[in-house]
Amino acid sequence: MAQTNDPVTKLNELTKGIGFAMLTTLRPNGRLHSCPMATSEVDTDGALWFFSGNNTEKVEAIKSDPRVNLAYSDAGSQRYVSITGSAEPVRDHVKAKELWRPQYQAWFPMGLQDPNLILLKVHIQAADYWDATAGRMLSLAGFPR
Repeated sequence: MAQTNDPVTKLNELTKGIGFAMLTTLRPNGRLHSCPMATSEVDTDGALWFFSGNNTEKVEAIKSDPRVNLAYSDAGSQRYVSITGSAEPVRDHVKAKELWRPQYQAWFPMGLQDPNLILLKVHIQAADYWDATAGRMLSLAGFPR
């Protein structure tokens, strides 16, 4: 992996090719809950975007408490990344069209016309990653804490 001081570039390198992240939310009853989410690159503003149905428990949890964690894992290349941030449900048809990929049709058969379709925008606050040479997790500098 090329060395870079830009946190967005570094985070995109660390998660490249990992198609799913485990999104952990905090339910109103205080229970943590995780679910897989098809992922995309970190945008230039340091945010991650995910497609979701609006009528889901994860969206209700985010409305109640926006704190989330995303966990990426690729055992073959020993890439492990943990991202903390705050999430918000967003209705943005322009952004949705920009991010849409054909494989999303499996979860949203009506595609971009699905009235239940929303985006989850995760504002990254911190990112940690496994450094195999150091044998420990390291913090990725450059995101607000």
